[in-house]
Amino acid sequence: MKLDSVRREYKYAALNKQSVAVSPIDQFKSWLSDAQDANVNDFSAMSLITAEKDGFPQSRIVLLKDISIEGFTFFTNYDSQKGKAIGKNNKVGLHFFWPELERQVRIDGIAEKTTRQTSVDYFNSRPMESQLAACASDQSATLESRSELDEQFKALQETLNGQQPECPENWGGYLVRPVKIEFWQGRESRLHDRIVYELIENEWKIKRLAP
Repeated sequence: MKLDSVRREYKYAALNKQSVAVSPIDQFKSWLSDAQDANVNDFSAMSLITAEKDGFPQSRIVLLKDISIEGFTFFTNYDSQKGKAIGKNNKVGLHFFWPELERQVRIDGIAEKTTRQTSVDYFNSRPMESQLAACASDQSATLESRSELDEQFKALQETLNGQQPECPENWGGYLVRPVKIEFWQGRESRLHDRIVYELIENEWKIKRLAP
């Protein structure tokens, strides 16, 4: 596969300091809405980047489940690799990529657990099969085979016999409070637009970066 000759120009839109919202959260909501309207596949999917002290950074895809003035919320198993990493270093990165719109958003933030009630409420809103999966899977633990996981799921299904499981204590949400958000818009000749919001003394400062 020859990749060094793959080229395409970015011509969808432009981005400048005068046109963006004062609040990066409002700007993000606008772009997220654009992605949904453009039928971007999994438009709410984001890379979550964690890094333990003296360890390699780790990236994986999770789904954004809430956006508010406070930040960005996702849910997971607290005993997973990402949960353990956040427990050791709660400085995380989020990355959204919407190729149909030639846009990216990069976020630096501080992750903290949501309230238990928030976790329980979201857990109870999920489909039954997803609830069972969260209870049956010891996320990130080593499995001997796929059948081992299937058997755990089936055994829990039979035990509950149609009853709704309780939200596990080790499952819940994280709120990522942003301290820096970069909006990237692809432009022709690789002269991309990069607008950055940085939280300085509780106030968002906006600046443009060279591509």
